[in-house]
Amino acid sequence: MKLSFVVPCYRSENTIKTVVDEMITTVQTRTGYDYEVILVNDNSPDNVWRVIKELSENDAKITGISLARNFGQHSALLAGYVHCTGEYVISLDDDGQAPLESLYELLDKLEEGYDVVYAYYNEIKQTAFRRFGTWMAQKMGEVMLDQPKNLKASSFYIARKFVIDEIVQYKNAYPYLLGLVLRTTRNIACIQTNHRKRLEGTSGYSFRRLLGLWVNGFTAFSVKPLELGIVMGVVCALAGFVCAVTVIIRKFMGYTTMLGWSSTISIILVIGGMILVMLGLIGEYIGRIYISINNAPQYVIKEVTGSHERI
Repeated sequence: MKLSFVVPCYRSENTIKTVVDEMITTVQTRTGYDYEVILVNDNSPDNVWRVIKELSENDAKITGISLARNFGQHSALLAGYVHCTGEYVISLDDDGQAPLESLYELLDKLEEGYDVVYAYYNEIKQTAFRRFGTWMAQKMGEVMLDQPKNLKASSFYIARKFVIDEIVQYKNAYPYLLGLVLRTTRNIACIQTNHRKRLEGTSGYSFRRLLGLWVNGFTAFSVKPLELGIVMGVVCALAGFVCAVTVIIRKFMGYTTMLGWSSTISIILVIGGMILVMLGLIGEYIGRIYISINNAPQYVIKEVTGSHERI
């Protein structure tokens, strides 16, 4: 049985070797398993590509892929998935937080008949900002992608090769891996494990990056935001109708009310804001359709080193 490890690398020149060494050591604790390691340099500004090339030169089972620019974690994973040859594919981060001691727990759970198994953490060793981002991603998945409430996804998971082969067929420029997994299979499980502290540094996800990831999630695989606009429009129309009827009835009953400028402007601003939000959301969908029609790439591979090196 062959395991394929895929790791997107960004600002990890001082940590990636430790992560790779732990992966290899963990695999060797159980007989009957071979492995390959695919490291994807997402145009990192540090010297992680030099480290990756050194690792691939010293171990024929390690492949390095360097992207032409920074495409983001999900695109980097897809670039690595294309090169996988193992029956099972394991994805994890380059910061050392993934508890690799739980690798065979994931594998054993997968062999119970599941297609994908995620690790989820009883305590997340991240900043409050990142914990909020994780919570938001969970809720967004439940609302927008019909993600089961008992499914707690993370960046550390294992999948069967047929799932990965289906995922890489997605060619649009805005990939969102949880959405791709959920549209491929619902035969998914998760196991609880420990979350470790980062070996060094801080997360590369800024608020802007997290926001972009959320937008990818609910525009690439769901039209529910547009449906929400319909609901908002109906609610506003009903509220306006009730107010109009109330004014007419009060008029016939002899009541007069001095209409205030502030309340009128407030209502205009609220309704106008809702309209602009929905127009912006529609524009986001149309813009992404336009970019996809123009075949914008998910990623561009600049260089490959190791066993998958191209001539």
